[in-house]
Amino acid sequence: MHQSSIARMQDFAARHLDHQRGRPLRILDIGGANVNGSYRDVLDDAAWEYVALDVASGPGVDIVPANVWRWSDVDARSFDVVVSGQAFEHIAFPWVTIVELQRVLKPGGLVCLVVPSTGDEHRYSLDCWRFYRDGLVALAQWADLEVLEARVHGDAEWSDPSNIWHDAVLVARRPDLGRRNAVIAGAKRAVLRRVLSFQAMRRSPDLQRLADEMMERSAQDDQESNGSGGGSRPG
Repeated sequence: MHQSSIARMQDFAARHLDHQRGRPLRILDIGGANVNGSYRDVLDDAAWEYVALDVASGPGVDIVPANVWRWSDVDARSFDVVVSGQAFEHIAFPWVTIVELQRVLKPGGLVCLVVPSTGDEHRYSLDCWRFYRDGLVALAQWADLEVLEARVHGDAEWSDPSNIWHDAVLVARRPDLGRRNAVIAGAKRAVLRRVLSFQAMRRSPDLQRLADEMMERSAQDDQESNGSGGGSRPG
């Protein structure tokens, strides 16, 4: 995890969570495996419970959902805060994931997403998206989240290649609609969730297979154009 991403989450915590220090908070980190660092050390108050969810087991991972598109392993309205950094660009269908994110977030709960707006391809195991401000706003609106801020950061002084990515940051809230409106909205969203997760499950295996085939073909083309053994796989 690059330095600027850590700094974005530190800024979010300082401005939106510091007043909650010493009080119980449940925080879910989507894509929370420790890959050259994680947000666990940023969101480290003794009263807070930090839970990392990822698609595969790994360092620091607490939950691996049986179905990556439908987290039956995670209760609805069970987290006060949901964060994610350097994950949504790797998600083939982020509009499915944002609906699951909204489902597990408590009414009034906060979301912070840190994603790249630029940068080279880096498959893990896919690399699908770069996000601008409007893209983050659209994603939040798709899940009925209230946008508090959305922006793309420019160059700054970092000792690592953080400027490659020009982090885009979304801060949003799940609005508290009141009991009657929440029931109606929840029923509509449940139908949407079933449809989206079903369609994503149908398409995921073919997507990964086709992406791998295209990468192999690209590597072969590189070798042919550069001579024997000259190609390299993007990192």
